Amino acid sequence: MKRILLFVLTNVLVVAVLGIVASLLGVNRYLTSSGLNLSALLGFALIMGFGGAIISLLISKPMAKWTSGVRIIEQPQNADEAWIVETVRKLSEKAGIGMPEVGIFDGDPNAFATGAFKNSALVAVSTGLLQGMTKEEIEAVIGHEIAHVANGDMVTMTLIQGVMNTFVVFLSRVIGYAVDSFLRKGDDRSGPGIGYMITTIVLDIVLGFAAAIVVAWFSRHREYRADAGSAQLLGRKQPMINALARLGGMAPGELPKSVAAFGITGGIGQLFSTHPPIEERIAALQNQQQ
Repeated sequence: MKRILLFVLTNVLVVAVLGIVASLLGVNRYLTSSGLNLSALLGFALIMGFGGAIISLLISKPMAKWTSGVRIIEQPQNADEAWIVETVRKLSEKAGIGMPEVGIFDGDPNAFATGAFKNSALVAVSTGLLQGMTKEEIEAVIGHEIAHVANGDMVTMTLIQGVMNTFVVFLSRVIGYAVDSFLRKGDDRSGPGIGYMITTIVLDIVLGFAAAIVVAWFSRHREYRADAGSAQLLGRKQPMINALARLGGMAPGELPKSVAAFGITGGIGQLFSTHPPIEERIAALQNQQQ
């Protein structure tokens, strides 16, 4: 879950900052004396939208390390660390990807994989996960994360986020222009007014979270594929089913404060959830032919 939550929040903030900087620098070539140049605005929106998503992707690994307090296993200090590293190595080779960095972070049961490239990813597991699961279940969880990397989920999410960002940037400026025009009726001054700047900044953030709902919806569907990928890597689906059942009976891992607002359940929280309900994931695996 952290993998996508960090990416989404970072992306929203990056796009908002880029929008503010662009406004302060006067990069408003799509604003002309005769109104909006929609073609120029669309080009600007594409650059801003995909630029924000790509920056978020490139910094996803260091951001995840920093916010989660991940300790990278450079040299295993004990048998458990050696087993984790060897498990990641074995499953990575089977998935056909380069060996990821392997890390451990303190906290309740959780795990994530992130990184811009398949062959230089990061796989991290929590101390709560290691203490609360059997080795077979931990292996299944690691297989799930390796499947995310092998499936190129972060890149796919980046493309989807880039498209959503483009709509956000485009719509916020069209609406901002309309609001500014309404507020400045009878004003002969040229250039964008304060109404335009405030409206676009606010809408970049508000619409950014609306776009996050779409990204979260897609993420929920990618989880089923990662579950199936773990079953394929391990050669059977029961370990992943057992791991999911175990997770369902555990307290969820605490998220970093920077993304804690996403970690709500019920009501609108379901819209931002990056993972389907445990029961539905187990049912999907049970119905899978293998």
